[in-house]
Amino acid sequence: MKVTALEEYGLRCMILLARNAGVESLTLPEISAKEGLSLPYAGKLLMILKQSGLVKAVRGRRGGYTLAKPPEQIVLREVFNALGEPVFGPNHCERYTENGECCVHNEDCTVRTVWGTFNRFVSGYLDSVTLADLVKGNGNSGKSELPSQVDQSN
Repeated sequence: MKVTALEEYGLRCMILLARNAGVESLTLPEISAKEGLSLPYAGKLLMILKQSGLVKAVRGRRGGYTLAKPPEQIVLREVFNALGEPVFGPNHCERYTENGECCVHNEDCTVRTVWGTFNRFVSGYLDSVTLADLVKGNGNSGKSELPSQVDQSN
């Protein structure tokens, strides 16, 4: 699984906004400078996050961007869903067929169970960690348990 640049930088922007929650809004140039992003790229990220309902734009002299709800109420899955696709979504198998038809393993697919289990594991973690957890440095203490078949010794 690869995390896209859009997901990485979008999450960073959300954490930055979470650190400022309840204090002040941040302008696009401030977000761009603090995260080392070009102004157009930061604008693209904030537009996506705003369209998904995670961020709101505040107009006026003290305007800028803020979180649409408290950081304790935003789980990581919401952020990643806004910025990308799930690891194993409903159209997963169609992406890996050469001619766009059914996969040749449609009836006897063993790989699908791997991706389904992996997706449940990742989704469980993303559902258990909030932006507030990350701001507090608690991103590695998600409340979900690892599936019993996952070897934790590595």
